[in-house]
Amino acid sequence: MSQWSQVQQLEIKFLEQVDQFYDDNFPMEVRHLLAQWIESQDWEAASNNEPMATILLQNLLIQLDEQLDRVSQEKNLLLIHNLKRIRKLLQGKYHGNPMHIAVIISNCLREERRILAAASMPVQGPLEKQLQNSVVSERQRNVEHKVSAIKNSAQMTEQDIKYLEDLQEEFDFRYKTIQSLEQGDKNSVLMKQEMVMLQEMLNTLDYKRKEVLSKMAQVINESDVLMNNMLLEELLDWKKRQQIACIGGPLHSGLDQLQNCFTLLAESLFQIRRQLEKLDELLTKLTYDGDPILLQRPHLLERVNFLLYNLFRSSFVIERQPCMPTHPQRPMVLKTLIQFTVKLRLLIKLPELNYQIRVKATIDKNVSTASNRRFVLCGTHVKAMNMDESANGSLSVEFRHLQPKEMKSSAGSKGNEGPQMVTEELHSISFETQVSLYGLTIDLETSSLPVVMISNVSQLPNAWASIIWYNLLSKDSQNLGFFNNPPTATLGQLLEVLSWQFSSYVGRGLNSEQLNMLAEKLIGQQISYTDYQLSWAKFCKEHLPGKSFTFWVWLEAILDLIKKHILPLWIDGYIMGFVSKEKERVLLRDKMPGTFLLRFSESNLGGITFTWVDPSENGEVRFHSVEPYNKGRLTALPFADILRDYKVILADNVPENPLKYLYPDIPKDKAFGKYYSCQPNEVSRPTEGAVKGYVPAVFIPISKILYDSTDPHSPSDLLPMSPSVYAVLREHLSPTVIETALSSPYSAD
Repeated sequence: MSQWSQVQQLEIKFLEQVDQFYDDNFPMEVRHLLAQWIESQDWEAASNNEPMATILLQNLLIQLDEQLDRVSQEKNLLLIHNLKRIRKLLQGKYHGNPMHIAVIISNCLREERRILAAASMPVQGPLEKQLQNSVVSERQRNVEHKVSAIKNSAQMTEQDIKYLEDLQEEFDFRYKTIQSLEQGDKNSVLMKQEMVMLQEMLNTLDYKRKEVLSKMAQVINESDVLMNNMLLEELLDWKKRQQIACIGGPLHSGLDQLQNCFTLLAESLFQIRRQLEKLDELLTKLTYDGDPILLQRPHLLERVNFLLYNLFRSSFVIERQPCMPTHPQRPMVLKTLIQFTVKLRLLIKLPELNYQIRVKATIDKNVSTASNRRFVLCGTHVKAMNMDESANGSLSVEFRHLQPKEMKSSAGSKGNEGPQMVTEELHSISFETQVSLYGLTIDLETSSLPVVMISNVSQLPNAWASIIWYNLLSKDSQNLGFFNNPPTATLGQLLEVLSWQFSSYVGRGLNSEQLNMLAEKLIGQQISYTDYQLSWAKFCKEHLPGKSFTFWVWLEAILDLIKKHILPLWIDGYIMGFVSKEKERVLLRDKMPGTFLLRFSESNLGGITFTWVDPSENGEVRFHSVEPYNKGRLTALPFADILRDYKVILADNVPENPLKYLYPDIPKDKAFGKYYSCQPNEVSRPTEGAVKGYVPAVFIPISKILYDSTDPHSPSDLLPMSPSVYAVLREHLSPTVIETALSSPYSAD
């Protein structure tokens, strides 16, 4: 079943979440019509490969053309109209930046997988609940409403200023007219009436000036409250969601809405600022004792400037955190001399700023770290922000060619820094610029979330563990000394994040049973784990009991195994994976002979095994577990083919495949048939595809089980033996000879 088909079967509360991240950037109609094709493409790789993204965009448009031809024959006028509009929209929006649509589609697919994983959980995790409540919060709607109200108030004040200007011009005209009269005319009754009229006009002017200033003060007060009590809180909430999204959590959205609010508020404040300047012009033409403009304008202008300074400083954000294109799902882990990308945005989108803001990138600026390692950034580290590179027209800049380089240190400076310490060092990448607009000059600075610098890719797993722990628990986005005394995490929080690792990295999250097994693995007992406090050392530094590796290294090796060798089987849910030996026996005990399940090895890094059940002669149930297959073996033979061709030899019996049903009762070929590299009968054709003069050989996984042996059962390794060759051997050699050969020490690694 396709991922999109699974999404469509979700409950309405999950479908509402799906609906939130499909818009004109990637319409849901395209996702629906091209579901299978979209899921078969590697959008993640294309998001960092422009030639590949260009080809995928072209193919996407071709696919849409084919759908247009189909619906044209069906004469579906509405669908024809929508598809033509969508095709034109996508081509125009992404023609100059095809990688952007690859990023969007990759994020959408990832978010679908996360929602599917969340839907399979009986109880929603604590972080998921918290984030879901904040995504469509009442506060966000209130912010948008209040920003619009402030914009309208500023527009209304503009009309009041115009009325005040007209009124003052009329007063000025009448006053100058009186001043030009002869002295005798000034004493006339008519002139006295005119003087009374002028006094009334002056009173009206004074009242209107006070009224306009009062309205402007109200707009400024509302802007102040909105910015400090609501808008900045909304921005902080977005930044927290970005942190969680970086470690596999729900996709963070809402930046476009924030940009709209920041921009409207800045436009309103600049409008008030221009109105205050207009009042200053009116002041030069007419003033009097107690003039409210003279008394109030300086203070109001100071407040407006202060709000604009703070608004601009807050609007300079990291839209996409530093990430190596080679490891798009491991952001904030950077390797020396390897390029990384990072994208910044100014949330105040004003046309006057296009190409006028030059941003400079630095590393560890004005930061004192506990590390002796120091770095510099190589590559293009100064670029201008513009509205042309982003598909949504935001004012942004993307650095794509930055490389961290470690500076040479004095001799012996690294003597106390082992591999673990290196992956616990946090560094900061900073960006600074200056905005000059309408007489204001504002210095802006922002920093990425802390990054971990590695010099060898073998350090990446532990570095990623540090990124997870920091972004899960840190209250301060720039706490570079976090690992001097790392806080504990509740087991409930951590298990939820571990499930995100699987949903984001290998397409399927973990269910409650799998998470329970991981909980037991971490704490060694069955308890109510929701509030159990787990230390950083227990997660990533201390070896598991009786093992030579930590919990995280064990789990990361499993993720790597799934990603590279058994991904389709994992996504389709055929691998139980995380189940203890004791639990698997309980599950298999009452099942039909030949029922088996697949689980990850607890004693071998990156290993997967299968256990099957069969009855003994005395009626007791027997369990058999094959030696775990690691990535070396799975590189030689696909796992699905191993399950199909696996054989056991019982004493001198004919080899047979004991695997019949995938737990609970799915026929093996029904579950794995579509993954087989060829049909079973094709394996046993000795002449087909053979090199002349040779019998073709294939790898056949064979295990030998001796029930009368006192030694524990252990399978042999994969033997390079074709079925036809084995048949010939049986005809010419006795079972004893074959048994001796299978037991030879030379058959072992």
